[in-house]
Amino acid sequence: MLKKQPLQRLIMLGFTLATASLHVQSSPELSSSLELSSSLEPINSPELINSPELIKGPELINSLERHYSLERHYSPEFDSAPRDNKGRFTNQGGDISHGSLPVRLGFYLRRFGTLFRSDNGAPESVANEGSFLRDNSTTPTVTWIGHATLLVQMEGVNFLTDPIWSQTPSPVPPIGPSRWVDPGMAFEDLPTIDFVVISHNHFDHLDLPTLRKLAARNSDTVFFVPLGNADLLLKNGITQVQELDWGETVSYKNTQIHCLPTQHWSKRKLSDTRKSLWASWAVIGSERRFYFAGDTGYFAGFKQIGDKLGPFDLAAVPIGAYEPHAMMAETHMNPEEAVQAALDVQAESAVAIHFGTFDLSDEPLAEPPLRFKAAAKETILGADNSWVLDIGETRQF
Repeated sequence: MLKKQPLQRLIMLGFTLATASLHVQSSPELSSSLELSSSLEPINSPELINSPELIKGPELINSLERHYSLERHYSPEFDSAPRDNKGRFTNQGGDISHGSLPVRLGFYLRRFGTLFRSDNGAPESVANEGSFLRDNSTTPTVTWIGHATLLVQMEGVNFLTDPIWSQTPSPVPPIGPSRWVDPGMAFEDLPTIDFVVISHNHFDHLDLPTLRKLAARNSDTVFFVPLGNADLLLKNGITQVQELDWGETVSYKNTQIHCLPTQHWSKRKLSDTRKSLWASWAVIGSERRFYFAGDTGYFAGFKQIGDKLGPFDLAAVPIGAYEPHAMMAETHMNPEEAVQAALDVQAESAVAIHFGTFDLSDEPLAEPPLRFKAAAKETILGADNSWVLDIGETRQF
C-alpha cells in the first residue's frame, strides 16, 4: 500500500483551505455559475491550468481526418447526445444535481480529515509481470489495473479502459487525491495496446501523462474518445484519435466499438463545464461482448443498451465514490445500483471498478465491494458472476 507523505499532506491541506476560501468568499450566484465546488476532481484555476478552448466545427473535423480515419456509422437505436440551450452537452434526463453549496462545501472541508486517512480496507494487490498477457492472443481476459483501468483481451486485440498510471490525478501533482495502491502492472510490462477507450475528461479518467506514454510506446494505438475530447489529445501530440457521439459505431479489426450514453458530466477547468461529452462503451466481436460503463449514475439508459446490444459476456460497472449521497447520487452509482445496471445491460458476469484506488469520497474504503457482493448474491449474478478482483488480477471471461 502507498502512504501519503507529510509534505503532500501539507500541500493538499493548503490547497483545500484555498478552495474552501473561494466558496466562502463567492456569492451563491458566482459559485453556481463557475461550479467551483461541484467537481469530484481537483478544482483548477486558470493559473494552474490554461488549456486552450476546443476547436469547433469543420476545423476540428478536418484536424481529425488529417490524423486518423476509420469508417463509422450511427445506430438508429440510440439518439445522439443532447445539448442545452447554451450548446453544452447534457444527459438524457436533462441537467443533474451536484448537491447544494453547503453539501459541496462540507465535502471539501471533510477532505481535511482524509489527508490523514488510513489505507485500511484498500484493495489487495497481486504481482502480475504480464508474461502470459504479452503472449496471449486467443483467451479472453480482463485484468484490473486499478480504479477504472482495465486491460481487456478479446477477439485478438488488447485494449485499455480509462488508463491511469499516475500517482495523483491532477493538473498539478502532488496536489490531488492520493493513490492507495500501485497500478496492477508496471507500464512497461503491458502487451501491445491496440486501442484505448476514454469515458470522459475528469483527471482520474483522462490522464494525459499515461496517454502520452501509450502513444509514444506504440504509434498505432488508437484512442477513442467522446465528442469534444479529441482536441485535448491532439494538442498533446496524440494523433491517432477517433471522436464519437452517442450512437456512433466504429469497426476496428475484429470488433465493433460502440459509443453509448451514460449519466455524468465533464470538467477540467473553470470555464469548460460540459463542453465535452461523456460516454460508456461496448466492444463487440464474434466470440465475446464487453461493456464498460465508465463513470456514471444509475439511469434508464442501461436497459436500452441491454435491449439493443446485449447480452454481454462481461460488464465493468463502477461501484464507488457515492458518498455524500446528496452530492454524488446522480453522477456515481452505489454498489446496489451497479448490480442493477449489470442486470439491465444483460451481463452474464459483472466486474467491479472505480473504488478503493484513489481517495475520492466519503464512504469507507472496504464498503463498496462488500455491498456489491451482498447485492449480487440476491440476483442471477450470484457469488460466482459478481467479480471483485485484486488489483493486478487477471481473469478469463
